[in-house]
Amino acid sequence: MRGLFWILGLFFLAVCASLLAQHNDGLVLVVLPPWRADFSLNLLILVLLAAFILGYVLIRSLLFTLGLPKRARAYRVTRQKEQAGVALEEAIRLLFEGRFGQALRRAEAGWKTGHMPGTSALIAARAAQRLRETEKLALWLERVRVAPEAQAAALMIEAEMAVELGDFQTALLRLQELERQHGRHIAALRLELRARQQLGDASGVLKLTRQLEKRGGLQAGVAQAIRVKAHQEALGQRQGDAAQLLEYFNGLRREERTSRLALAVARSLHRLNEDDHAAPIIEAALAEGEWSSELVALYGQLGSASGKTLIARIARADEWLCQHPEDSHLLLALGRLCERQKLWGKAQSYLEASLALGPSRAGFLTLARLQDGLGNTAEANRYFRQAAEIDKI
Repeated sequence: MRGLFWILGLFFLAVCASLLAQHNDGLVLVVLPPWRADFSLNLLILVLLAAFILGYVLIRSLLFTLGLPKRARAYRVTRQKEQAGVALEEAIRLLFEGRFGQALRRAEAGWKTGHMPGTSALIAARAAQRLRETEKLALWLERVRVAPEAQAAALMIEAEMAVELGDFQTALLRLQELERQHGRHIAALRLELRARQQLGDASGVLKLTRQLEKRGGLQAGVAQAIRVKAHQEALGQRQGDAAQLLEYFNGLRREERTSRLALAVARSLHRLNEDDHAAPIIEAALAEGEWSSELVALYGQLGSASGKTLIARIARADEWLCQHPEDSHLLLALGRLCERQKLWGKAQSYLEASLALGPSRAGFLTLARLQDGLGNTAEANRYFRQAAEIDKI
């Protein structure tokens, strides 16, 4: 539309100039002794206009000719940037495709052009890391450090490479440096979590797990599994000291006291002959958490109780039986508790019911000892043989 207006305007000016020229009778006299010339004013105007246009064209042509080298250099720079951009795009695509060798070569080609050297060096460093070529990785990381915008990425790559090589302390140092300079983010927290898991740093793992779960960096189920494993490792480090075990377990949050952790603590306390401390842990875990046959089986193995304490345990196990009548481990535990309380008849009935639901070596041996204590040698020998047959299977 603008071009159309220009054309109409030029036509209008031409018409106006033509009309003015028709009514212009002026003459121009030029005297240069011994010559003189006279001609119309219209002709002079046309000559001056033609001279102006010719001069303008000549000057523009001269300037264009003199500017050719500069434009040629600018064109080469533009072409180099275009080629570097293409090389960079290809390097990124190849990196995501898993073609790390080709990605490294394309990134190197892009870096040599000088266009976005930090990004090119970063891609090359990542490719070298995936190829596990430590020398090339070190070279490209040195080139990355020259670019201020790529410092955080360089630290992440170094930390990842250290984790892959099993140098977890170095990985933590790089991540700490990253935190000081650029703050924390989810990817760095996840990497630190991996490093601390490998180092067995249970307290660090628990702290990071809570942070990641709070930020949405871990799903609830995954976070729960990591927490349980970390607690188990921490309890394993304290399994020789009953006081430390109880202090650690009692210090856990209520929602973190799972059946698996209760089982681990109770087993350690049982091995340390601290059954009086193990029993309340099992009872609380079964009352508050999910049902665990392993906890029930361990409950039946706890000793040191007698009199009213043992009777209370039998009564509690009877309450559980009302809710889980088909649990062979619970029936076995009841049989052992009744045997310890010398309730021979009840013990035998519970043990036989347990074996009817699921034959087990522990059930046959307990029943064999019971029959042997009652003087039923033949029955005892039969149950001993059945226990031995299960061992062979």
